[in-house]
Amino acid sequence: MSRIANSFKQDKKILNVYCTAGYPKLDSTLEIMQTLQENGADIIELGMPYSDPLADGPVIQESSARALENGMTIKTLFGQLKNMRPTIKVPVVLMGYMNPVMQYGFEKFCEDAAAVGVDGLILPDLPMYEFEMEYGAIIKKYGLDFIFLVTPETSETRIRKIDELSSGFIYAVSSSSTTGTDKEFGNVETYLKTLAAMQLRNPILVGFGVKDKSSFEAASKHAQGAIIGTAFIKAISGDKPVKEAAAAFLKTVLS
Repeated sequence: MSRIANSFKQDKKILNVYCTAGYPKLDSTLEIMQTLQENGADIIELGMPYSDPLADGPVIQESSARALENGMTIKTLFGQLKNMRPTIKVPVVLMGYMNPVMQYGFEKFCEDAAAVGVDGLILPDLPMYEFEMEYGAIIKKYGLDFIFLVTPETSETRIRKIDELSSGFIYAVSSSSTTGTDKEFGNVETYLKTLAAMQLRNPILVGFGVKDKSSFEAASKHAQGAIIGTAFIKAISGDKPVKEAAAAFLKTVLS
């Protein structure tokens, strides 16, 4: 059983926290990951900074721009992660876009990700058809989970196909927008209820608009948990030491 699948055996709602690798400083990555784990995060989604993101709102875009200015690259990130597994026990998922991964070399990327202990990948611009025809086999070869996204506009037929191809979990985007948009989760309850009623084989984590304890609980009501990104990046962007700020934010969500 994969580390991600095993995390869903816990009798609790799963909190997945997104952080941008190399933000706010180039060497912040492991310190933040350690703090997230110590303060209750169940999964860490590590963003690989990219200059032309598709789904990221302005806060995460800014953190990516800063991380790139700091010198973060995929090679640098793997160098930072190569000794993480003795201390980082929670699942780690890399989120990014195909262009830099293709420049790195897709199979080399998967091989190096698996070698440092990464558990899964989120690449929103990898088409399902190309996943089936070419890339899925490479991802599976290195034992990585692959997480697809669904939105309220995704048809039931496509959701069931995504469920067939996914492993780890399915990322349910709360609306067709970018990250960081305020969301009233009562308005998407029907969508989340529909996903729950489909009895998919993969668990569902809800993202986009989850920012605090109230929205985490609302988003998780009809799912196995939720993903917080923009609100966490905001929390560690102030003057407080990053470890102190990260710990304080998680306490407000989980207390």
